[in-house]
Amino acid sequence: MIGDNGGTAPMIEAGELQKQYGDTPAVAGINLAVYPGEIVGFLGPNGAGKTTTIKMLIGLLRPSAGVARIGGFDIQRRPLQAKALIGYVPDQPYLPEKLTAYEFLQFMAGLYRVEPAAAAQRGEELLRLFNLTERADELLGGYSHGMRQKAALAGALLHNPRAFFLDEPTVGLDPRSARLIKDILRGVADRGTSVFMSTHILEIAERMCDRVFIIDKGRIIAAGTLEELRAGGAGSLEDIFLELTGGAEEAAIAEALS
Repeated sequence: MIGDNGGTAPMIEAGELQKQYGDTPAVAGINLAVYPGEIVGFLGPNGAGKTTTIKMLIGLLRPSAGVARIGGFDIQRRPLQAKALIGYVPDQPYLPEKLTAYEFLQFMAGLYRVEPAAAAQRGEELLRLFNLTERADELLGGYSHGMRQKAALAGALLHNPRAFFLDEPTVGLDPRSARLIKDILRGVADRGTSVFMSTHILEIAERMCDRVFIIDKGRIIAAGTLEELRAGGAGSLEDIFLELTGGAEEAAIAEALS
């Protein structure tokens, strides 16, 4: 599903979402909707408000104004119902180093109240999917960055979330692991989950995402499919991004000085 939602209700919604720190607006009135089955890229320069927006959408940060809904539930007024639908992997996920991957998945199953038999079956599937089965009895503290990222993804997917949020999911991964995660996210979306992903890697967004939102200085300045954004005449997503965020001039200067 890309542009036409066919009357389907959005899984992820923001209505005039704002976050103010003193006199400084970090997020200045964001409106967005993400529908079941979509992978949406959330793009913007450093400090544009991406992580702040995600934290408000998932209930880790209280907005100064506006509303965020997951599956129709207001994340502030109905937090238990909304958060039960959410999976979240931050850019640097914390994992308990003294637990094995098996124990970590059991811990996550307890948090989300997944029945033990279902959790065991789903856990085995995820460990196999992420190529972690042979290392599942080892402590997470001994895992490489890529293995830790995959373990975090497995934990976040254990309860089959309907709204899946990722903050820079492929940073620091080798190409093979990054490709695996891209394929898995596509499969998750194909089963009806909404995937909301921030990334600095525009090539990944261009290849993976059904739609993108571009945020700058706390405001969404463009949204749509790549074809819709290209209607303005720009070519690649990188060209569009740099043109909209003022990076084209900086890129030209850097090229002239190289």
